[in-house]
Amino acid sequence: MSQLKNRLQALSLLDRAFVAMTDEELATLVASLPEDHVAALDELCGAREGGFTDVEARLLAVRATTARGRMNGGLEQIATLVTDPALAKCIEALGDHSDNPNEEQLLAVTPALVEEFGLATTRLMLASSVAGEATAAEVLTRVLKHDETLALPPIERVEVEVMPARTADEETKAKRKAAKEKKQAEARLAREQQLKARHR
Repeated sequence: MSQLKNRLQALSLLDRAFVAMTDEELATLVASLPEDHVAALDELCGAREGGFTDVEARLLAVRATTARGRMNGGLEQIATLVTDPALAKCIEALGDHSDNPNEEQLLAVTPALVEEFGLATTRLMLASSVAGEATAAEVLTRVLKHDETLALPPIERVEVEVMPARTADEETKAKRKAAKEKKQAEARLAREQQLKARHR
């Protein structure tokens, strides 16, 4: 049960990191990727042969694929793909500590990553590592929840407007009742006619 709970929390962090990324940040990130990464991204997002030619269309496809991919792995695949260069740079900067950095070691290298790749991409890279069950997942989660710079923004609560129950007026109720009675009478008449036809 604990493993499932951890898994769901990891996916929740990753989802939040993607949602927190603006379209402009996402477009900038994709534009910075190597061509083979962009081609793979387009394929994951259902583009026809040749990939997306319109930036807006690609962004819509990425958003839709990540939204659908929360439970089928699509969200993780895309996050891993688009943050691959940032992760490589992070591993390089951590050096001997890359397998299991502590919080101090991690926070020592993140400012340079934020400067090069942007805050949103750095957050997404960290969240992707948590979802990928990195050894340092606990440290990464703590940073994404509590660090002054890297903590993900709170989830915006959307107020759901409850529609008032529809109440029919007396005239409408009377019409419905009459229509129902008429239908029942027609059905009864049809049954009687069928019985008479059988006994002829």
